[in-house]
Amino acid sequence: MPPRYSTTTPVSRIRRRLSSTTTTTSPARPSRSWSPHAAFAAATERARAGTLSPEDAHHLFDDLLRQAAPVSERSLDSFLAALARAPDSGACRDGSALAIALFNRARREEAVPRVARPTIFTYGVLMNCCCRALRPDLGLAFFGLLLRTGLKKNVIIGSTLLKCLCYAKRTDEAVNVLFHRMSELGCVPDALSYNIVLKGLCEDGRSQQALDLLQKVRKDGGACSPDVVTYNTVIHGFFKEGEIGKACDLFHEMQQMVVPDVVTYNSIIDALCKARVMDKAELFLRQMVERGVQPNEVTYTSIIHGYSSLGKWKEASRLFRKMTSLGLIPNIVTWSSFMASLCKHGRTKEAAGVFDSMTAKGHKPNIVTYGALIHGNKESVQMYSPI
Repeated sequence: MPPRYSTTTPVSRIRRRLSSTTTTTSPARPSRSWSPHAAFAAATERARAGTLSPEDAHHLFDDLLRQAAPVSERSLDSFLAALARAPDSGACRDGSALAIALFNRARREEAVPRVARPTIFTYGVLMNCCCRALRPDLGLAFFGLLLRTGLKKNVIIGSTLLKCLCYAKRTDEAVNVLFHRMSELGCVPDALSYNIVLKGLCEDGRSQQALDLLQKVRKDGGACSPDVVTYNTVIHGFFKEGEIGKACDLFHEMQQMVVPDVVTYNSIIDALCKARVMDKAELFLRQMVERGVQPNEVTYTSIIHGYSSLGKWKEASRLFRKMTSLGLIPNIVTWSSFMASLCKHGRTKEAAGVFDSMTAKGHKPNIVTYGALIHGNKESVQMYSPI
């Protein structure tokens, strides 16, 4: 059954549910020298820096609606894309929702003469925004609008459609679109297209089906072949489902096709540490170094946490020293896990020294960090208190 794409405009629904602020109207009119291109360029830079507030963005559109010079599609597209990719900040907590709300303003009837028609890029940005805002259903509604425009589709839009379907937990429909409908849209799936669907299957707990799809793609050959991301996705999916054997088998098979990267090894090492088979985790650590893949903070954090959870503070200390000697900076999880291991074995002085080192490097302790120190000090008092 073909996927259902609503052709009903989502403008009112998106404005009502996703707009993080109400439109404010400034009484002042923009000056005659006001340049839409310059104004949008400046706002785009602020959005990228995370300093553009929803109020400032709506004021920009207030000025837009009161001037005659049209805004080019490139200016609008760049601005919306910057908002979509902007990290959450004190100025704006949800750039994706703001981008959708502003687009709705730009497409209202009174704004149309002042804004160029949306491009294929515009619709791609908006569909991605809907996924980030956890409203993939609205992304599919935007795709319905796109179908009505007659714009030529491309593989980027096809892949974004697959992402919306997977986010909406309509993975079977995504598989159908991938193999049967993308050609109707006039585009050929690429590695990203397949990886999106594979990730959707794995997140649904269907890693075996993802593996079957991977093997089908590899067997069929063609221009698109599985890459390192493809294998990493399915390997990680098997580990999440507790299928360690299948994950390791796929890793060995992978090495005949592509070169594993740090993400591959991190996934394997983390799973082995959680399974408390530390000897094998260290075996993979040595293997990755021998093969020229440099461990990173994630690699060492997994092993340090693994040893710490087993109470093996000496091994955790050895890995911690190794990590810092390589210039890698531990994160708060690494610091807290290591201190908890030291405190559990009555080595509160060493834990306090680690705490001082952590704060000296600018890391802010969290409740887990303080909890480890308090718990460790309580145990030390009980250990050395007279009966």
